[in-house]
Amino acid sequence: MKKMEYKAIGILIIAIFSLSIISMNAKEKEILTNANVASNKKIGWGIKRNDNHEQPDVGKENQRLLEDNNGICLGNKEKKSIYLTFDEGYEAGYTPKILETLKNNNVKAGFFLTAHFINTQPDLVKQMIDEGHIVGNHTPKSLMSIN
Repeated sequence: MKKMEYKAIGILIIAIFSLSIISMNAKEKEILTNANVASNKKIGWGIKRNDNHEQPDVGKENQRLLEDNNGICLGNKEKKSIYLTFDEGYEAGYTPKILETLKNNNVKAGFFLTAHFINTQPDLVKQMIDEGHIVGNHTPKSLMSIN
């Protein structure tokens, strides 16, 4: 009789565990990705300047790519704005002071980072993100990962 009780308890534990797993999985949103669908096409990036004080042309393909991915390249030409950007690579140690000045004046900026900067200045990269700045890629390859 004892063996039957152990078997019943074992089956009950397995059933409860299985139902718990099924319940947890049902609550999670499933996201399917397929690497074969993603494009690995190299895209040249640049702008064609205008002589008539109009916004530059980024090209149809780049414009489509920006729109499809909610990217930002050009601001609203109807609203006058200044966009403050910094190229962060092999800088001379001014970034902490720049971040302090931006924070003190409640100004957000865009920082375009090289892999070298990311690898050597992770605390500054984290500070940029934590303070609400835009952090972009300034490397030949999009191989950036910020933890």
